[in-house]
Amino acid sequence: MRGGLWQLGQTITRRLGQSDKKTIARRCYASEADLKKTVLYDFHVANGGKMVPFAGWSMPIQYKDSIMESTINCRENGSLFDVSHMCGLSLKGKDCVPFLEKLVVADVAGLAPGTGSLTVFTNEKGGAIDDSVITKVTDDHIYLVVNAGCRDKDLAHIEEHMKAFKAKGGDVSWHIYDERSLLALQGPLSGSTLQHLTKEDLSKMYFGEFRIIDINGAKCFLTRTGYTGEDGFEISVPSENAVDLAKAILEKSEGKVRLTGLGARDSLRLEAGLCLYGNDMEQHTTPVEAGLTWAIGKRRRAEGGFLGAEVILKQIADGPAIRRVGLFSTGPPARSHSEIQNENGENIGEVTSGGFSPCLKKNIGMGYVKSGLHKPGTKVKIVIRGKTYEGSVTKMPFVPTKYYKPT
Repeated sequence: MRGGLWQLGQTITRRLGQSDKKTIARRCYASEADLKKTVLYDFHVANGGKMVPFAGWSMPIQYKDSIMESTINCRENGSLFDVSHMCGLSLKGKDCVPFLEKLVVADVAGLAPGTGSLTVFTNEKGGAIDDSVITKVTDDHIYLVVNAGCRDKDLAHIEEHMKAFKAKGGDVSWHIYDERSLLALQGPLSGSTLQHLTKEDLSKMYFGEFRIIDINGAKCFLTRTGYTGEDGFEISVPSENAVDLAKAILEKSEGKVRLTGLGARDSLRLEAGLCLYGNDMEQHTTPVEAGLTWAIGKRRRAEGGFLGAEVILKQIADGPAIRRVGLFSTGPPARSHSEIQNENGENIGEVTSGGFSPCLKKNIGMGYVKSGLHKPGTKVKIVIRGKTYEGSVTKMPFVPTKYYKPT
């Protein structure tokens, strides 16, 4: 969703506090009948979820807590998100790794079984089709999750290349997990809370690792990862067990882990300096420009072999023309597409995400500026609704990450 979920959530909160709630309901939820619903839909509504259209789904933007409160509670205690609108799938077969390496920039072959990484699907021009967390389950099984808004184009892209690969004798097949739901448990209490529901020793499972284990009596795919900068897990659970698992997690946390919507998820990922596809990365943006060069494996830089490799490897060697940066700004929070100027008032780029940081109590944002003007401390001006406000380039993440790693 362009423009920022945080901003949408603030608008809905403000409007729902006003008298004409029927008008707001019609305006915000007019297409409700056409939207897909996760198996947790009734559970969300029963718990006060404010449902909004997102990527063709009816999803909770927030619950009874404000987005500010939810964001802070995630960092202090924990949050449970329904992210079942996202698309999980497996690639299987003895050639699934070389097949996937034609489409993404990661060194998939170099991953140890049971580990994963953020990666980017690229097009022939080196642009990002989508970002994804991929996991090598075994040498002949890859599990990955793609964004809800990119599902149709991602699956069509994978299928097109899979047909050509198989026509040449390649051994690869796929399964899309429409029968499963996806929960994200995030925050400092996520490990201790989830430990109550499984016999697996989660203290020995580190950031980026994957297991297939029983949780609350259901066979789950568990990845220690997330989209908040906090320690946490994404749990793929059979849909018939999803509501029971959500209830069990909330119960075991004794009320400290709270249901959290997409509004706080957006502010959390922005504080963590993480890209939102469709805002901070698009089909014309390369991983190098987006600051994701670290996700391009060393072997892949040497060998190439993925779509758009020539463009991307040249940018690594010569430097890109633009770069993604973090921003602090004064005045109202910067919005997507706000112009960024240098101190002389000349255009040097644009904001791609912005909002008020609940944790830092100040405006933060990210965007793209011309190379050379990307260094932390560079003074800029940001144009918001025709007015110019002072700002500066800063390092990301804005809030330190707390991923669970070996000491």
